[in-house]
Amino acid sequence: MQYDIAGLSDIGTVRGSNQDVVAWQLGQDGRQALLLVADGMGGYHGGEIASRLAMEAVLEVMAPRLQAPTSSYAGLSDDATRNILQDSVARANDNIIAGRAGDACLDKMGTTLVMAWVIEGRGHVVHVGDSRCYLLCGRRVTCLTRDDTVVQDMLDDGSIAAADAPYAPFRNVLTKALGAPLSIEVSYQSVELGIGDKLLLCSDGLTNALPDQLWPDILDQNKDTQSVVEAMVSASLENQAADNVSVVLLTRM
Repeated sequence: MQYDIAGLSDIGTVRGSNQDVVAWQLGQDGRQALLLVADGMGGYHGGEIASRLAMEAVLEVMAPRLQAPTSSYAGLSDDATRNILQDSVARANDNIIAGRAGDACLDKMGTTLVMAWVIEGRGHVVHVGDSRCYLLCGRRVTCLTRDDTVVQDMLDDGSIAAADAPYAPFRNVLTKALGAPLSIEVSYQSVELGIGDKLLLCSDGLTNALPDQLWPDILDQNKDTQSVVEAMVSASLENQAADNVSVVLLTRM
């Protein structure tokens, strides 16, 4: 079993800094992988610091897991896997809270986080905020995450129609993000990856500039993982991406 992974983050066409972070690691035996995207917020420097702190905390917790033989996770339940990932997110949340202590300039910093731990072809996905994870299977695109936003809540309760979402007030307001003083419960999803299937993690800078209906054509035109990532970011910039654009893509070979 092999995984091909590529990632890219771009400042976009409007922002003065890039507050997104992307990261990925392969396990020592090549049979597991970890991917993440974090989209920081909270001022010019605050967002950059928050997303970096989240990434560092997750990798610190998960690195020993990736170094262990994948066989040691045989029989690991979804609940147990979720708890492991929840622990890494809790560490990230604690690090952000500690990082802003005593610095008034950082008192509003926080970040979204979406991460996937792929073990023996099964992806375990957790997220907080509006960064997303998609399953790409041929030309079929399936979103595996639900945005933690005011707009998504309004869509779910029928307050607005999907066509009205781009114009809704408070459309960019998150209902959940790392950096909150209370404990954060992640949303969890798991999925089997067939040969050739892909997991795509991204910040909202990609989805706002490049709707997922356009992705299948990009996949058809770019056969390797690195080319797909570069083409998606390039297309977002051509569409005048107004936010940082970040993508991490895993293909099961």
